[in-house]
Amino acid sequence: MSDNSYFLIDIDRILKQKAGGKARFIPRFLVSYLKRIVHQEELNGFLRRVSDKKGVDFLEECMTFLDARLDVRGLENLPSEGLCTFVSNHPLGGQDGVSLGYLLGKHYGGKVKYLVNDLLMNLSGLAPLCIPINKTGAQSRDFPRMVEAGFRSDNHIIMFPAGLCSRRQHGVIKDLPWKKTFITKSVETHRWVVPIHFEGRNSDFFYNLANLCKRLGIKFNIAMLYLADEMLKNRHKTFRVTIGQPLPWEMFDRSKTPAEWADYVRELVYAM
Repeated sequence: MSDNSYFLIDIDRILKQKAGGKARFIPRFLVSYLKRIVHQEELNGFLRRVSDKKGVDFLEECMTFLDARLDVRGLENLPSEGLCTFVSNHPLGGQDGVSLGYLLGKHYGGKVKYLVNDLLMNLSGLAPLCIPINKTGAQSRDFPRMVEAGFRSDNHIIMFPAGLCSRRQHGVIKDLPWKKTFITKSVETHRWVVPIHFEGRNSDFFYNLANLCKRLGIKFNIAMLYLADEMLKNRHKTFRVTIGQPLPWEMFDRSKTPAEWADYVRELVYAM
């Protein structure tokens, strides 16, 4: 039996990796708080129970654990031929990623890949579905190659082009501007672009914390530490998922820049 300890949540190990020798100076009460806020014990218990599950089967276990139900509109819009780039708003940071991977993975027989933050590669059950993204670390040199390989593969791609989950701006909860990668790579590889709207929101605490950090000029994404807590707050809910009409790659012509087309698709999603 393989050692799956690497794939469990381990705050002590992460702090040692990030802070090196300085980790021993971090107060124990703070370490204990971090373990509690990321629900280390509860989530590790779940990960141990499903350690034999991979890919879509792992996502199905996640859906059961979160008691997440979907009210799906527009299933008839899912293309039966050709390859697609599925792009969605990112309101939650937990259930939205799990749900779309499960929904699309089931529909397409597991032939899906996420472009995700490389931290999620630590989940062994999710890793087979992931193309990891880490633009700032040692992996940065491989980033273009991995994205290229993903888009050139025979898998459908699932992306949250905002990168971060939604923030509250001027009283409105909405994604930050979408990055243009899904436009440029879909055109290059002749993929349909399928817009998806996922309905949901995190707590006021989460949005207030994110905005406070922004005002204080704190570059580290502290709000990300609370995403596991937000995910568990959103248990036992039904989420509406609306799948829009597929957009042919040919429409993304030179009448707009790729960034302008990305904004166009983002607005389409919010109009759904």
